[in-house]
Amino acid sequence: MGRSQETFSKKEKEKKKLKKRQDKEQKKEERSATSNKGKDMDDMLAYVDDNGNITSTPPDPTKKKKIINQEDIQIGVSRQEALDPADLIRKGTITFFNTSKGYGFIKDHVSQESIFVHQNAIDGTVQENTKVTFEVEKGVKGLNAINVKVIE
Repeated sequence: MGRSQETFSKKEKEKKKLKKRQDKEQKKEERSATSNKGKDMDDMLAYVDDNGNITSTPPDPTKKKKIINQEDIQIGVSRQEALDPADLIRKGTITFFNTSKGYGFIKDHVSQESIFVHQNAIDGTVQENTKVTFEVEKGVKGLNAINVKVIE
């Protein structure tokens, strides 16, 4: 009498496939039962309350606060006031400077951030722990110091 061609591992694989198929069918039925299709528009609307939270109840028109003027609405980037040139000048200390390579870093006294400085932006000679005034511009890799002047 011949032996069965199905081994234990084949039977286990078949059981796993069957289980996977049943799970997939069950998930499909759950999705169709909880589907949002066919709901009316009122069920899909969401409202924002006074605190900015999303709710399903519409706002009460009797509690309306104020009338908004069309001129008060700003679209796009708000206009910034022109900065005073004296505010752009920062003070800092040279924390590192390599004279052979011609660059270094300045530690800003206010923000304590390290800002790159190149020797072409420096008026005079500097070394480490020299106090300087400088302006900042956005560079490719971050902030760069320009118009660096030594404070005596």
